[in-house]
This record gives sequence, structure tokens and C-alpha cells, in this order.
Amino acid sequence: MATHTPLFLNRPDQAARLLEGLSSVKEIAVDTEGASFHRFVDRIYLLQLSTQQQTAIIDPLAVAAGTLQPLGRILEDRSVEVVLHDADYDLRLLHSDYGWHATNIFDTRIAAQLLGIKAFGLAALLERYFGLKLDKKHQRADWSMRPLAADMLDYAAQDTMYLLELRDRMREELERKGRLRWAQEEFSRLEGLKWADEESGSAFLRVKGARDLTRRELAVLRELVPWRDAIALEMDRATFRVIGNEQLLEIARVQPGNRDALSRIRGISRGVLEKQGSEIVEAVRRALAVPEAELPKFPRAPRWDRDAQFDSRVSALKSARDEAAQRLDMDPGVLASRERLEAVARKNPKSRAELERVEELRGWQREVLGDGFLEALRRSQ
Repeated sequence: MATHTPLFLNRPDQAARLLEGLSSVKEIAVDTEGASFHRFVDRIYLLQLSTQQQTAIIDPLAVAAGTLQPLGRILEDRSVEVVLHDADYDLRLLHSDYGWHATNIFDTRIAAQLLGIKAFGLAALLERYFGLKLDKKHQRADWSMRPLAADMLDYAAQDTMYLLELRDRMREELERKGRLRWAQEEFSRLEGLKWADEESGSAFLRVKGARDLTRRELAVLRELVPWRDAIALEMDRATFRVIGNEQLLEIARVQPGNRDALSRIRGISRGVLEKQGSEIVEAVRRALAVPEAELPKFPRAPRWDRDAQFDSRVSALKSARDEAAQRLDMDPGVLASRERLEAVARKNPKSRAELERVEELRGWQREVLGDGFLEALRRSQ
């Protein structure tokens, strides 16, 4: 197993030389470090790259995006395999910060799940395949801080240093189990990932627990979330470090009319009470003044005609799925999620041709589960 002494590059000329030397590579391991636990605006604070010969960490705070464009061309070149672990977030950040869409991806987390590996975090996989035990003390590190300690850089380097060899081992296993095509279909769906465009003023609807509020309480939350987010943006701090969602939900329910009432809500810090208490109370007053007809409500979810046999069909499909998962030694939810079972149950296909038209199913899922699903649906009628 190859190990490298990682290079830390925080000058444009260093980064340019490195990327020029990578112009002919056919495989590259990539990772990014953001700081969403600490900052309001998440962005890439470190870029880690590994080839078979070297590992480098680029500081994008010191190296302009223009200097990094050769890396974008490498990641978008279909002749280059791009290896990541749990690629979803990295790919979205790479598009958000630089406009890049990586292609020809191999995601070791997805590979692990399709192999039936239950512990599929990178640290667990490196221990499983190589006997390496990674120190996890920097998992919640603030990667936006400068300078970065040497042990933080060593930790970051390990996120890509072993990925190419891990890919080799996992590809062999996928081929041996006849699941490489499954993985390739899943990998292809990662291409083009980006953050969805956010509808203006709708952030309050995504707060976990908001759906349980009354419309009046939801109006209070609608005032509070953009207020909190504006402060977090100005300070560039994670929103929960200003005031947490639990506290916002409780304010929406209690609707305090003064700072004294606000102070009795658990989790409201003294600093927030002293600096922003009056603003919170004013936000509550604005919400209470909203006319009944203008109160917010959740958009209606798509309605499905659930016939009397729907639940029995889902149950039959679940049994077929679970039986296949046991046979394949896979997590049932990886093999086919509850949402996909319900999609099949709604369309209730009677033939292979009809099953092919269930768009929610992957091709490999139709191949593995198709006969069992059709038989299960026949028996449930």
C-alpha cells in the first residue's frame, strides 16, 4: 500500500506546477473540506488530490479559481476516473464554487453499500481493507481557520491518499459478485449534481418540525428564520451558533410578548437576549398581526389515489425485497428504499414491460428484483 508525504500548496505558482504535471493522469482521487459546522456560507476550504505517485493539499483561499481551472478540466474529462468517498456533498461544492461537473466517477461509499458492507464510512473501510486506524479528532474541525496545524493537514491528506487502492479492491469485489454494473449505474447518476435553486422566502418550510406548527405559529417562524439567517450571514457563522432551530420553533409556539417571556425559553443565550431580544419580540408581533387569510401553509404534497390494496401490495413488495436482500447479504434499504417500493405499488405493473416504465427503479434493481416483485404483486391481488 503506497503512502506519500503530502504536499501543502498555498501559493498559486505551486498549484499551477502541480496541476500542469497532472495533465496526463487517467485516475485521480479527490476530496474537499468545507466548514458548514462553523460557517454560514459553506465553501471549499481545502482541496485534497491523490494520484498513484503523490498527494497534495491545495489551499483555495490562497489560490485563485483561475489557477485551479486545469483541475476542473481533469475532473470533467471522461477519460479520467475520479475517485471520491461519499461524493454527493463534494460534487455540489465543486459545482457551487467553481462550476465543475465531474464525470467518470467511482464513489467508494456507494461501492461499499452495494457490496453489503454495513460500516461504510471511510475510516471503517480503511480499517477493513488496510488495517489502518484513523484518528477522528478533526472530524468537526474548522477548516476555514488559518494557519492549519500540521496534524490537521495530515488528517486531511488521508481522505484521498488510499482511495485509489481502495477503489481497486472494491472494484475487484464488485466484479466478483457481479455488481460492478450496478455501481456504474449509481455512479453515473452523480454526474451533474448541484444545489437546487431555492425559492425565495421558503427556508422556514425546511426547518425540521415546522410541519407540526399551526399556520399562526408558522407565520412566526417565517419571520424568525430570515432574521436569524441574515445575522448568521453577516457574522459568517453556522446558523445554530446564532440561535438553534429548536429555539426558533419554541418561540413560534410560545410567542413571547416581551424579553422577560423570551428569557424563559430554554436555550436562549444571554447574548442573544441582550443584543437581539427586542428584534425577536418585534418579529413575533409582526407575525401575530398577519391577517388570517395571509397565513403561510405548506404546499400540498402530490396526492395519490391509494386504493384499498395499496398497503398490501407494499407489504408484499417489502417481503420480496427483504428476501432478496438476505440472499444478497445487502441492507434492504440499499437494495430498494421504501419510497421505491411505494412507487412500484402505485403503478402496480403486471408485466416486465410495465415494470420497465417504473422510472423510480434503477435498471439493476429491475434486473435483480423484477421477477420477485411481479410475483409478489400477483399474489397480493
